[in-house]
Amino acid sequence: MNKRILIVEDQFLIAMAIEDAVLELGHHVSGIAASRRDVERLDEEADIAFVDVNLLDGPTGPLIGRDLAAKGCCVIFMTANPESVANGIEGTLGVISKPVRDLDLISAIEFASCRCEGRVGLAPRNMKVFEPSFQ
Repeated sequence: MNKRILIVEDQFLIAMAIEDAVLELGHHVSGIAASRRDVERLDEEADIAFVDVNLLDGPTGPLIGRDLAAKGCCVIFMTANPESVANGIEGTLGVISKPVRDLDLISAIEFASCRCEGRVGLAPRNMKVFEPSFQ
């Protein structure tokens, strides 16, 4: 089943690489946002969100992730600073360190898709999966 995926990333080339992977796997990009305000402006709902921690408006990624998870979105953080969310953010799945290799990105998309459907799924090897109490 194809998913609606939100990309929250302020680096254009990274956002485009994520978008390419999402489309290649047959999913739909529900939007690309570079700040908290951009996320709030988007009308479309997302099943999955890939969220950077540090965005154009500062370290708002954890707040965005928490808010999206509260709406039922499966959230994975993608950041060069994974220690900033290493203790977990309520409702979110985990964090993957940047730079993200293509195969790890594909695995992360498939993992999040499984979790959205209530299945276990296999996380990428370089992803820290948060404890179940955060999901």
